[in-house]
Amino acid sequence: MLDYTEYNDFCRSLPVTTYVVQWGGSHVWKVGGKVFGIGGWGDKKYPGITFKVSEIAYELLKEQPGLRSAPYLASRGMKWIQNYAEPGLSDDDLKLYLRESHRIVSLGLTKKKQKELGLNQE
Repeated sequence: MLDYTEYNDFCRSLPVTTYVVQWGGSHVWKVGGKVFGIGGWGDKKYPGITFKVSEIAYELLKEQPGLRSAPYLASRGMKWIQNYAEPGLSDDDLKLYLRESHRIVSLGLTKKKQKELGLNQE
């Protein structure tokens, strides 16, 4: 399971990201000022890594062992999953979902903001 250092290193490698510590010491990653990943809210044994997903992925993941609807966010109707315990996702799959969260959030930015940041310009 990724630790917070590995999580932060991976998120830092994604395009035009920013990092802040907020919400009780959580490692929060943003693209265009919008959150795509949160490292925190886990227990002491396992890091809790939270990310945005599509509706289909949300339905597939929310009941998997080691995964759950993200505390606070999912209760407000948002499609966020938290990887919080074993077995959870493999490191490779977690990175895939974090990359996809970055993409989903970046697509939610205005077209102008996406262009300014050089995102999604295929």
